[in-house]
Amino acid sequence: MDKLKMHSLNKVDENIKKIGAQFPNCITERKNQQGEVEYAIDFDLLKQELSSVIVEGREERYQFTWPDKKKSILLANAPIAKTLRPCREESVDFDDTENLYIEGDNLEVLKLLQETYLGKVKMIYIDPPYNTGNDFVYEDDFAQSSSEYLENSGQFDDEGNRLIKNMETNGRFHTDWLNMIYPRLKLARDLLTDDGVIFISIDDNEVAQLRKICDEIFGASNFVGCFLWKKKSTSTNVVNALVSSQTDYQLCYAKNVSVKTLNRRETTTQQRSYPFSDNLGNYRTTIIEKKDTGEYARETMKFPILGILPRKGKRWQIGMKTAKEYEKANRFIVDNEIVKLKIYESEDKSTFSANPTLLTDYGSTDSAAKETNVYLLEQEELFSNPKPTQLLKHFISIGTNKDSIVLDFFSGSSTTAHAVMQLNAEDGGNRKFIMVQLPESTDEKSEAYKAGYKNICEIGKERIRRAGNKIAQENPQAKFDKGFRVLKCDSSNMKEVYYNPAEYNIDLLDVLIDNIKADRTAEDLLFQVMLDLGVLLSSDIKQTTIAGKTVFNVADNFLMACFDTDINEEVITAIAKQKPYYFVMRDSSMENDSVATNFEQIFTTYSPETKRKVL
Repeated sequence: MDKLKMHSLNKVDENIKKIGAQFPNCITERKNQQGEVEYAIDFDLLKQELSSVIVEGREERYQFTWPDKKKSILLANAPIAKTLRPCREESVDFDDTENLYIEGDNLEVLKLLQETYLGKVKMIYIDPPYNTGNDFVYEDDFAQSSSEYLENSGQFDDEGNRLIKNMETNGRFHTDWLNMIYPRLKLARDLLTDDGVIFISIDDNEVAQLRKICDEIFGASNFVGCFLWKKKSTSTNVVNALVSSQTDYQLCYAKNVSVKTLNRRETTTQQRSYPFSDNLGNYRTTIIEKKDTGEYARETMKFPILGILPRKGKRWQIGMKTAKEYEKANRFIVDNEIVKLKIYESEDKSTFSANPTLLTDYGSTDSAAKETNVYLLEQEELFSNPKPTQLLKHFISIGTNKDSIVLDFFSGSSTTAHAVMQLNAEDGGNRKFIMVQLPESTDEKSEAYKAGYKNICEIGKERIRRAGNKIAQENPQAKFDKGFRVLKCDSSNMKEVYYNPAEYNIDLLDVLIDNIKADRTAEDLLFQVMLDLGVLLSSDIKQTTIAGKTVFNVADNFLMACFDTDINEEVITAIAKQKPYYFVMRDSSMENDSVATNFEQIFTTYSPETKRKVL
């Protein structure tokens, strides 16, 4: 049986495959540092293939760069040996919900989601640090080795979070922010569906840099628009400032702007009467003639309809092909020798127009603070600048379908989750949310800490619980998912020996038995397997017992797993008879050699197509 890799996707390997698909002659082999043979790119050959467009050395070219940009790209591509561990006690309706709340560094989480959610997220909304000089940003240190990086206590808070305060006096003020946001956006793009969109909230401090980064990652042609949200009703007197900003920017980019990415705005037309009716329904009529003067004079628009030509000085508003289709469908009538078109009530209810970029009636920072702090969490000063649910609901309504996945990997107070639930309750949708938030510790002097919230995640989860209950009370007939599965980013369930057994001079039997950490549960293992095999983390999970062994069934037989030891033929046979697409078990976990010998024969008999994997 194949052994699972149990680490995140290696983006470099994926890029090599993509280049190989276009230029197979450029794929070669080499030995890596461990002496293993691996695929590589022959850049000399690749340059020859692209020789007319290669830019090298000091040749001038248009580019946007900054210190450590190359390392930022490498950081996005490098795999990690991490996992997401389920936390049932902090979840709501764990077994039935399709929503996720993930605690951890969003860079690591985005890497872990690459295989499972690749091309599955319809909309991303993020409200990252604005880099005002007082924001805390993630510190991704490129100058250190991974071991030095993890041991650098100066970059960690009490909870182990990599947060630093990015002051304007810092000589790398813009650089640090760019190195923080770039790899995260690069990974986020791959999660979007082909018609997916991302909305990014930002202010004047970094909007220029953010626009350039997004042009590079998403492509300048995929820029959809820059929404201007009026966040304050009045200007504020800022000391030493020449102007007082009342707005924030909401940049919108598409994965592929050539396909329909945003829903157009529906506008209800004025009330009209429909005095006539036929077998197709009630209708009104309208004259289809138009004044024929100046540059608009067109002889081709003066053909006969029902044998009648347009009156002198006029032309038809429709072309000959459309007129013939209408005539065939009996859509014309003649009234006093004037041709009129039937407009049915069913056609007249709504019109659609482009979405305006000026957003003036979608809440403010003040209304959002009251909604989040006072009305929901019943505390005055938990979040100073949350986004209003009304604003997020607007973006979700134009950026998703009713069954879309919405991701927010700077989720903060979980406004996005609140907006998803609210919209689902209003329009009957089944949108799912994925919230990702670093568990930043709250200041001991803060109102949040005094209220019992030790980190930001605790506030976000409580906000979702209260918002879900409030929406359900206000919409008793609505059916929507107000639950969420809590998952926490942690080190791999597997010991280091699992990844590099050759480096350990220990008995082989010990390697096979002890490669899983002692404090990890079967459900911990299951979720890492789901990540490895690309199974949605919101999938339905059933747990049964067969011959005293715990067996998991995920997504209706797509994945079955048993992580117990001493598995006998009865268990193997029962699983094989259910014909799962994947079956996963611990290595050397069978009861005896006889079971191991008959294992393949059992699956060959009952489910030869099942892919068998081991930990």
